[in-house]
Amino acid sequence: MLSSFAQFRQSLCALACAILLAMAATSPVLAQDAGATAVAAAQQAVNRADQADADQYAPDLLNAARSGLERAQAAAANRSERRQVPALAARAAADADLARARSNEATASARLQQNRAEISELELRLGQEPGP
Repeated sequence: MLSSFAQFRQSLCALACAILLAMAATSPVLAQDAGATAVAAAQQAVNRADQADADQYAPDLLNAARSGLERAQAAAANRSERRQVPALAARAAADADLARARSNEATASARLQQNRAEISELELRLGQEPGP
């Protein structure tokens, strides 16, 4: 028996429904992966800020990043709040990156001041007029 166009159309419809169901079934898995990736990135940002001594130079920002990371991790564990995980983790990562940048700025400023003081001392030893 030959297939008619009507049977062919039903097969396409069934195939399309199967594809849509498969996509819907994997969507929460992809969302969980995105949340886990965002939390991992935020954790790395907090670690980088710790390594840059942000607790000394920008403690308020580092504490905000840590608490934001904790909120993102708690949201990842709660099924009803999983949609918020990427935004919470991104905010925590941004706070950590800002803390690291401020810490690096403070460290560079301190080095600059130290170098200027050394230059002034050397100029005085040489009997020259101190520079700017």
